Amino acid sequence: MNEYKKEMMWSHIYWLSMLGSAGSYTAAAKRLGVSKGAVSQRIAELEQASGIALVQRTTRSVRLTDAGQALVDNTRHAYASIEQGFDSIRDLAQMPRGAVRVTAPVALGRQKIIPLIGQFLEECPEVRIEIELSDHVSSLAQEGFDLAIRHTSTVPETHVAWLLRPSETLLVATPAYLARHGKPRKPEDLSRHNCLYYLRSAASPAWSFAPLRRKGDRQSVAIKGNFCANNSEALREVVMANQGIALLPDFSAGEDLQAGRLVQLLPQWKPVGVFGDAIYAIRPYSAYVPRAVTAFVQYLKAKGQTPNGV
Repeated sequence: MNEYKKEMMWSHIYWLSMLGSAGSYTAAAKRLGVSKGAVSQRIAELEQASGIALVQRTTRSVRLTDAGQALVDNTRHAYASIEQGFDSIRDLAQMPRGAVRVTAPVALGRQKIIPLIGQFLEECPEVRIEIELSDHVSSLAQEGFDLAIRHTSTVPETHVAWLLRPSETLLVATPAYLARHGKPRKPEDLSRHNCLYYLRSAASPAWSFAPLRRKGDRQSVAIKGNFCANNSEALREVVMANQGIALLPDFSAGEDLQAGRLVQLLPQWKPVGVFGDAIYAIRPYSAYVPRAVTAFVQYLKAKGQTPNGV
């Protein structure tokens, strides 16, 4: 077969794959949107060009011969790549559309992601956002999510990550609490305060700090307190009730700090190992990313550069 005839047979091979998966000429024709006779003619032309039987016909159904199945198997990935490539350029010519399934931590989602959804849907009315707020770290592939918003210091090597913005952990208390109990001047002073902490395990709680502006060893302080929770919103609420000192992510404490309702403590020390250093959008690696997903990520990235964004 010369090269010209091979090129003429490309669509014939695709029809053969449809026939193999459908199991009958009638079903294959329905999938392809053509007549049963057209499918039969294409298969006959392909068999004539290849010089070998590709289909075994019975009174009730058809199945591919070993040669026919080998041809389909050897070309399956090529046709899948063509389909993905076509979908990607079609996306470029169209408005983003379709569902985007997102998982995000409860506090971060409620405080920073949900308030941005309305404007995004206004700009992309053909997109549907399905968001699950959970502090459980979901497996994106197994649970069917397109995207995860993560507050972390590391991302899986098997995933693609988009940095939305850096994040920092802040040690805070209210002015009223500090007026009654005094202001800690160094990390070890925290052992004498009521420390409200993020619940991670049954182990005795401790906070670690690294000096910011000078060389020095990290300091770890055993703390105690009468409240703990696995949610930064809950910690913030109890801190705001003048009950103690807490480590909070900046997105939970920022507005109250700016308004003077909270005071940052030990600014010369960096809290270590409590919350993440950045907020990322992540997804498993894929050669093709739906335009709706890309549009949502780019929107969040742009908002991450604004004071009231992510």
